[in-house]
Amino acid sequence: MAEHRGFHKLVAQAKKHITEISPKDAAAKLNSGEAVVVDVRDKDEWDKEHIPGATHISRGTLEFDIEEEVPDRNATIICHCGGGGRSALAAENLQRMGYKNVRSIAGGLRAWKAAGLPTTT
Repeated sequence: MAEHRGFHKLVAQAKKHITEISPKDAAAKLNSGEAVVVDVRDKDEWDKEHIPGATHISRGTLEFDIEEEVPDRNATIICHCGGGGRSALAAENLQRMGYKNVRSIAGGLRAWKAAGLPTTT
């Protein structure tokens, strides 16, 4: 794990500036149409399994593509990845871009599945 120390430090810092949301609360907001769920994992991860109704924008292109996908800076955006680290970094950057209602799913897709919530391929 020592080889990822820098990444974990960045994630810990990002989590001080963002709001995390539980998988069940994220599912409720997605299902009610109150939020856009953005999967920031790589395409191969998305292709294997993802949250039904989520939008895929990989973290590598998020800042470039988000304004076209979600132009409303007041929209609720819930980011997620596999375990919550990449989505925390993504949420922090979206806030820097002026998005006001950004969340990150605590524990990512692993927590989503552990909560018994559905996925699709």
